[in-house]
Amino acid sequence: MKNVIRTARAPGAIGPYSQAVRAGDMLFVSGQIGINPATGKIESADVAGQARQVLLNLKAIVEDAGMGLENVVKTTIYLASMGDFAAVNEVYGGVFDHDPPARATIEVSKLPLGALVEIEAVAQK
Repeated sequence: MKNVIRTARAPGAIGPYSQAVRAGDMLFVSGQIGINPATGKIESADVAGQARQVLLNLKAIVEDAGMGLENVVKTTIYLASMGDFAAVNEVYGGVFDHDPPARATIEVSKLPLGALVEIEAVAQK
């Protein structure tokens, strides 16, 4: 059975998709960009600041689904520039500092709203 997860602690979807969907013990979190949920805007001009907000948004969604970041088993990072890999890695490593999830990082030509980084996640309870 599929359950849609919605939280006001993370930005709402900017298209026809859910913040996350729980299917059994699996949680699939849609790609998050660095939107501050309080303002509805990307407030940071630099990739590290955006990555921090992205990870706060992911954390809020995962927690409102009854899990924690320790339940995240896979992430995919999308970067507007692979030149930002080290800066995002530093922020990411501060959040996933123990037994980090599996991960892929991909450079893309553009991200929604001109974002510099987007991260999606899969978690398991």
